[in-house]
Amino acid sequence: MKYVNQPVRKTDAMALVMGKPVYTDDLAPKDCLIVKILRSPHANAWVEDIKTGNAEKVAGIACILTYKDVPQKRFTLAGQTAPEMSPDDRLIIDRHVRFVGDVVAIVAGETEDAVDKALKRIRVQYRVEAPVLDMHKAKDNPILVHPEEDWKLKIPLGGNNKRNLCAEALEEHGDVDKVLSECKYTVEQTYHTKANQQTMMETFRTACYMDHFGRLVVLSSTQIPFHVRRIVGRALDIPASKVRVIKPRIGGGFGAKQTSVSEIYPAIVTWKTGRPSKMIFSRYESMICSSPRHEMEITVRAGADENGIIKAIDVYTLSNTGAYGEHSSTTVGLSGHKSIGLYRHTEAYRFAFDVVYTNVQAAGAYRGYGATQGIFAVESAVNELAHKMGMDPVRIKELNMPIEGGPLPGYPDVPYAQSCTMDKCMARAKEMMDWNSKYPFRDMGNGKVRGVGVAMAMQGSSIAGVDVGGADIKLNEDGSYTLALGCTDMGTGCDTIMAQIAADCLETPMENIVVFSVDTDISPYDSGSYASSTTYTTGVAVMKACQELRKKICELGAQMLEVDQEKVDFDGSYVFCDGEDEEKRVSLEQVALKGTFFNNIELQVVKQHSSPLSPPPFMVGMAEVEVDTETGTVEVLDYVAAVDCGTPINPNLARVQTEGGIAQGIGMALFEEVQYTEKGKVRNNSFMQYKIPTREDFGNIRVAFESSYEESGPFGAKSIGELVIDTPCPAIAEAIYNATGVRVRELPITPEKVAMGILKKKLEK
Repeated sequence: MKYVNQPVRKTDAMALVMGKPVYTDDLAPKDCLIVKILRSPHANAWVEDIKTGNAEKVAGIACILTYKDVPQKRFTLAGQTAPEMSPDDRLIIDRHVRFVGDVVAIVAGETEDAVDKALKRIRVQYRVEAPVLDMHKAKDNPILVHPEEDWKLKIPLGGNNKRNLCAEALEEHGDVDKVLSECKYTVEQTYHTKANQQTMMETFRTACYMDHFGRLVVLSSTQIPFHVRRIVGRALDIPASKVRVIKPRIGGGFGAKQTSVSEIYPAIVTWKTGRPSKMIFSRYESMICSSPRHEMEITVRAGADENGIIKAIDVYTLSNTGAYGEHSSTTVGLSGHKSIGLYRHTEAYRFAFDVVYTNVQAAGAYRGYGATQGIFAVESAVNELAHKMGMDPVRIKELNMPIEGGPLPGYPDVPYAQSCTMDKCMARAKEMMDWNSKYPFRDMGNGKVRGVGVAMAMQGSSIAGVDVGGADIKLNEDGSYTLALGCTDMGTGCDTIMAQIAADCLETPMENIVVFSVDTDISPYDSGSYASSTTYTTGVAVMKACQELRKKICELGAQMLEVDQEKVDFDGSYVFCDGEDEEKRVSLEQVALKGTFFNNIELQVVKQHSSPLSPPPFMVGMAEVEVDTETGTVEVLDYVAAVDCGTPINPNLARVQTEGGIAQGIGMALFEEVQYTEKGKVRNNSFMQYKIPTREDFGNIRVAFESSYEESGPFGAKSIGELVIDTPCPAIAEAIYNATGVRVRELPITPEKVAMGILKKKLEK
């Protein structure tokens, strides 16, 4: 291959570094109304009365909407599939506000100053009720987050709004209790991961306008353009055919923009006024009313025999979806499916979960999508089990890890690992870290101790039988190709990846492939960029489209050469007769010109692809930390990652994905946590209070690839985007334990927790 598996520069690199106008706010109409939200100061209250008269008198105010002015048809903001697995539990504006920051009124005006002034003049009378803030007390609490009668769950997933339950389920195989009772070594512990914000550079933002056909055009920074079309249509109670969604460049998403956080508010303003509008979330709004990671508390029981073979795993997850149920039932599933599957000898397993409503901001999709929380719990439990046995945690993983052709217990999307180099990943990571000489710790003699830790991870490649990728490839009159995609490049470089695949399939220079961003009117349907699906699913759609277009080029070339199609071939530049002299050929440009102006063969192909499988990528991560035993301060000195993502289509982009995911994982492990007051208000609502790691907060990140070949993926590729955030939390927790003997089971692992753990151990002696 000339381009696949090569470190090709991103197609949009120069436009981005030169500051070209490519983002939503750059492309929004200049005469947009400014849209802002009046937000609830209460975690649980009812709007008894709202007066907007004085606000409407402010010069420049064009529109003020309250619950009286919006459709009363419930919907969900989650963007995944249809029918959507998340409950219909939202209105654009509801009388019942369910968290601090919930929507009370929408204000649109000519200037930001006018809107800010109007917001201050709205008078609201609330009936305040006690909130449910503790997820442990939410289930069957007499205080209901969703008491409404029109709450609806379209797929039976155990949800019951009258019990504050968004979803519940139990899956089991074999007799877990019996097998555990027969195990020589067992462990039972509970692990707690707090909510985290995605903190993408570009906040949520949307601009809307009406076109000359009377249709609503939504220009938005979103990962799910086609789902946004459906969501906006349902929210406004208009046909989806009246909505067109255009996605420009995205300044990061990490799952946050898989929820339609901002689109419905300017959409209803434009629909009602006929005027362009836009809404730009401030960083403050993105911290208090967005879609953070689900807080989860996971209890793990695991057992092994005297040889270190893990026989049984029992996982129970309590997940906090917050005030609304976006992505709640799907996210929680990964906490078990992606963690239990890491141990191939498991004879019996049980996975149960409850997802509860509380009066805090609604959680949503975040890179890793529940697997991150589950892998932290299960990997930590297995590490603890290894210590009980007096075994190196690396060894227990070597004995139990997935192998190619081996089973993946509790992972319903793939019954066995059809492509897997986890063993090579472990060996490579061990070598890179120099594990044998550093394990378990080294006392540096100055009050600081260095420890190392290890974790394995697996994710998925799209949602099996659900996610759809689409590609539209067209030969232009000058011999260039236009590649229309429905997938969403959010900085990941998927436009570049698809151009690489198309260039090799068509044997043409990459600069000859013109890729353009998503427009639901003209792009092929694609379910969106999430669930690690883009390269794996859309990549195959691109291959199928290119293969079909090659056939059409050969068909027309054969007509021009006046020979049977079976006798011609195409080398990217010419259609030629096999074994004939050079005169028996026509150039691609000749075919293109003929195909454009004088021909009945359409030189354009649209293909879609959906995989019945979700082959997991695999990874081993190892961390070396240095702990100051006086202060509890933890410094990540070195992090090594060995990754099996199949064939990396672009090794540079795969490396950057890995490094970025690890950095986010370090933030989750050591710094990040959405905190609430006793009244449900977010405490850390800016980057002054919400700590994310900078480049100075960790040392080396080193990445190696141990490639497998996944036959169902494009050129053997699997996914990588989510996998790479999954190992830092358990690996760092294990490294801290090896350095100090302190086991912290609640994230983030702050200096206070470590220092108090060290002090407690000293007092116990």
